Amino acid sequence: MNKRYTSDHEWVEIEDDVAIIGITEYAQEQLGDIVYVELPETGAEIKSGEEAVVIESVKAAGEVKSPVSGVIVAVNSNLNDTPETVNLCPEDGGWLYKVRISDESELDSLMDHDAYQALLGSLD
Repeated sequence: MNKRYTSDHEWVEIEDDVAIIGITEYAQEQLGDIVYVELPETGAEIKSGEEAVVIESVKAAGEVKSPVSGVIVAVNSNLNDTPETVNLCPEDGGWLYKVRISDESELDSLMDHDAYQALLGSLD
């Protein structure tokens, strides 16, 4: 499965039954220079739509809501020391956390690349 996207500018990449989650290039541009990332606890259960991560930048603080439900199996602890990684490579090394998906049907509500690009085009 390719990356999927939310209307809140999170991306989801699936590897087996695990979702890797981060924010999009657009989201990090809107936030500006990221100075702090508060990651969730590994082992915690999360529901789709619940706050998972808090990101603080020089412009604002924002929350990342989980696009899928499940158990958090990993966090990108590198962001504790280098939160700016989210600015440098938000859709790669700047991933935020991983969730073992409990309800794969939630993936059906996410946008594919073309739909997300159309959303971005409507924001201009």
